[in-house]
Amino acid sequence: MTVTVYGIPNCDQIRKTRRWLDQHGVDYRFHDYRSDGLDRATLEDWQARVGLSEVINTRSQTWRTLDEAQRKAVADVSTDAAYELLLAHPTLIKRPIVTTDARPDELQIGFQEDELHAFLRLP
Repeated sequence: MTVTVYGIPNCDQIRKTRRWLDQHGVDYRFHDYRSDGLDRATLEDWQARVGLSEVINTRSQTWRTLDEAQRKAVADVSTDAAYELLLAHPTLIKRPIVTTDARPDELQIGFQEDELHAFLRLP
């Protein structure tokens, strides 16, 4: 099983997720939005899996700095402007996002121990 955790390393939720995965012996790859970047294909994959509106963090500091036109562009997730803003400001994306090839049509968004355990189908 291939597990990927997307986020930024200094995020508390990312730290909790990584610690939990380590404690449960889960091998995973960490994808840092800032140093590894993010591409449109990944966002389109997430759009197909759960809908991009599910991964937008409207409580983030970055969201509060956007003007109304930018917020509307992000809210209309089918537009190129929405993708461009999310690629330019990856902190607009909820953290963590966990993917696994064992569940190719789903994402785990956020850190909840019981949900992550079920998502990864751990014994």
